[in-house]
Amino acid sequence: MKADLADRFRPVAEPQILDNVYSDDQYQRLIGVVRDHGPWPMILAHHFKTPEEVVATSSGEIPEDGTLTWEPFLNPVFRGYLARGGVCLYPEIEDCYTNPAFLDKARAYYGAKYAQPESMLFNISGPCGGGGSPHVDGTRFRGLNLDSAPVWLLNIMAKSGLFKRWQAKKAQVIAWYYRGKVGGSFTYWPDGPRNAPKQLKAPMWGKGVVVENEMMYHTAEANGPSALRRPEGLAYESRIGAGAKSGWQISTGEQVIQQIPDEEIRFLVHWGAQLFMDYDELKVSMDHSDDLTVERAIGMLIADLRSRGEAFEEPSDPLNDRAFVRLLIRVYDLGKPVIFPPEPIEELAA
Repeated sequence: MKADLADRFRPVAEPQILDNVYSDDQYQRLIGVVRDHGPWPMILAHHFKTPEEVVATSSGEIPEDGTLTWEPFLNPVFRGYLARGGVCLYPEIEDCYTNPAFLDKARAYYGAKYAQPESMLFNISGPCGGGGSPHVDGTRFRGLNLDSAPVWLLNIMAKSGLFKRWQAKKAQVIAWYYRGKVGGSFTYWPDGPRNAPKQLKAPMWGKGVVVENEMMYHTAEANGPSALRRPEGLAYESRIGAGAKSGWQISTGEQVIQQIPDEEIRFLVHWGAQLFMDYDELKVSMDHSDDLTVERAIGMLIADLRSRGEAFEEPSDPLNDRAFVRLLIRVYDLGKPVIFPPEPIEELAA
């Protein structure tokens, strides 16, 4: 059954490769917002309260001895939001968010009649390891999104295959700015996680894709000098911000643990839209006549677990019950992709 579900994790179409996603002026304003409004937390701190939640979201595995700590998941990749809930948070980049060209590309990619800008975020890092286990992005369902449910629950719902009726149709325009000489490519599995991946190869200044990342496993390739990818003192609460004079710096508390020159920065801008095939589909979303709630979603998962013969005590606080999250991981996780490209080799990097 897991193999069948894994085979369904394919985007609606092959990702479409773009060049010059943003103009030079738009890029300068985007990176300016990041410099001016930091420091920014790690992706981990944005979305997860326990290591189990990370595993539920990615394609990781729980160790045989059952011990999970933050240590294996610490990677110096940081995130911030530029727009949420359909609202641009920084007026100086509003044209980047309410982008007619992006809306046209999203509609054409999905074959949909209507498109609505939904969110915009960025990831920023210096030298770092690969972007964690290959994963799918947290999707949304009618009534449930990142503002009303944790990302790990949304991903478990998507992996279970139980909620397709409510799952939103989404498309993204993702752009990268990275001039480093080691790694930094975008690795993705458009034919499902059991088949061979493809890569958008770095360096990729202004390159991008139109894609459905909620239904395609993907990850970032390791980048930068290997000796600098895990700064000493990195912790769950570490942050990145502009350097005092130039470049960037990572801090843990009051201590600066790494200085990063601009040429080693990998900057990703992720724009997302929700798509509606026709007016009827749009209307159901707008009038909330067929919405999910967290309680209903948990109830459906529990009922499915029971039907599978799983024996467990029903949790009183399912969103914060680590044993229950582990059960969901065991039953619904699809496993890691089986074919990976080789790691970038510093001596041979272009």
